[in-house]
Amino acid sequence: MSRIGRQPVPIPQGVDVQVDAQKVFVKGPLGALTRPIPPDITVAVAQGKAVVQRTADTRQHRALHGLVRNEIRNMIEGVTKGFERVLEINGVGYKAALSGRTLSLNLGFTHPIAFPLPEGIEAKVDKQTVVTIRGRDRYLVGQIAANIRALKEPDVYKAKGVKYAGEILIRKEGKTGK
Repeated sequence: MSRIGRQPVPIPQGVDVQVDAQKVFVKGPLGALTRPIPPDITVAVAQGKAVVQRTADTRQHRALHGLVRNEIRNMIEGVTKGFERVLEINGVGYKAALSGRTLSLNLGFTHPIAFPLPEGIEAKVDKQTVVTIRGRDRYLVGQIAANIRALKEPDVYKAKGVKYAGEILIRKEGKTGK
């Protein structure tokens, strides 16, 4: 039995979890989320807890068991608290600005980059160099943050570019003169 998958997921007050055929619906104060359930995995909701079970004991089913349990937990956390990722922009002239649903980034290229934000994602820009990505879907928040970081990853010599807050960068020493 999966150590993670066998633990029931507590459902807090104000959150509604429904299971329909091969989908899980979670509704809470911040909105609603839906996820598909793989075949041979069942989810039962009773007494304020969601319990995930599997029908077979193969390696793949054990992995899916824990995965589905954590996805449900992340959905519940997303509709109650939400998720956020903070990005820092380092470099001379590197900055960000938010206009409507578009994040405009100046990252040392000859043109600013217009990054449209999808539905369910909010962004906040502090001091033109700190971008906070928020949303209720953990996967989507992480993917959008990764896409923004991929526009200009920090270089290894001067660490100019977009990095996650708290990310430790390995820097190289430059050439030494004779």
